[in-house]
Amino acid sequence: MDLRFSAEELAFREELRGFIRDNLPDDIREKLQLGHKIEKPDLVRWQRILNKKGWAAFNWPKEWGGPGWTPIQRMMFLEEIQTFPAPEVNPFNVTMLGPVLIQFGSDEQKRRFLPRAANLDDWWCQGFSEPGAGSDLAALKTAARREGDHYIVNGQKIWTSTAHMADWCFCLVRTNPQAAKKQKESRSF
Repeated sequence: MDLRFSAEELAFREELRGFIRDNLPDDIREKLQLGHKIEKPDLVRWQRILNKKGWAAFNWPKEWGGPGWTPIQRMMFLEEIQTFPAPEVNPFNVTMLGPVLIQFGSDEQKRRFLPRAANLDDWWCQGFSEPGAGSDLAALKTAARREGDHYIVNGQKIWTSTAHMADWCFCLVRTNPQAAKKQKESRSF
């Protein structure tokens, strides 16, 4: 397959390269070039630079704080971040939580959480894995029972990636223990 980019797409790639080159802080660039670990403050600083440009939430629609890019533009963005190299955006905030909130969240939840997720004002982690279930979501036992406007959650989560840095956790929980098909009655918070 021969993939050819349009003149506009090639110009966009050059814009990405120039922005990363001119805006990635020197200390972060040096850490990456030397193979050193990037710390949370580095990631927050870089993601806020991208967010100020409107690029942090690269896969979100414009109406919720993303750039509204095409699939080709999103691919080019990720490719240039990895090639430069520059830190990737926080995947829990941008590629996991954000799209779920955009699709299923209330307008109030979107207004409250999406701008903060894009800017890394809140750092999110995922609560999926459980003792005895691992990542088999059909085997999860953590349950949530609705009480008024809230859910009461009971259960355990293990090896939650970046939990030590997180402000919030989105969890998969069982809301209907009688459901015939386990995958049909799990909810994400």
